[in-house]
Amino acid sequence: MATYDTDNIFAKLLRGEIPSEKLYEDDETLAFMDIMPRSDGHLLVIPKTACRNTLDASEEQLCAVIKTVQKLAIAAKKAFSAEGVTIQQFNEAAGGQEVFHLHFHILPRHENVPLRPAGTMGDMDVIKSNAAKIRAALAG
Repeated sequence: MATYDTDNIFAKLLRGEIPSEKLYEDDETLAFMDIMPRSDGHLLVIPKTACRNTLDASEEQLCAVIKTVQKLAIAAKKAFSAEGVTIQQFNEAAGGQEVFHLHFHILPRHENVPLRPAGTMGDMDVIKSNAAKIRAALAG
């Protein structure tokens, strides 16, 4: 397996070298808005420590991340009155992974509303507004 690239975009984000719309942070994980949202409220959860994906993550990293995934999935579902939540996680390029730092996508979903195409930049004002809804759901 390839080695962890300390210059991947999420490593830079964790170091504060690039901005993010943070939603939740604890000692082990960080949750923030996806800037190319496929649904309103699309967010990401990552560990704060280095690992490429599920295949090389430690048990501790996986446990910490999945706890945060559950917390944020519940909040996002509530924030958008969603009927469901899609949780995605990709491993290696052949598995669809594009950023090689373990991350989970959380996408609030509504019946008969398709996901938007991948790779399209979102409107940052809308993303910030959606982030506020999720933060409010976390606080409530």
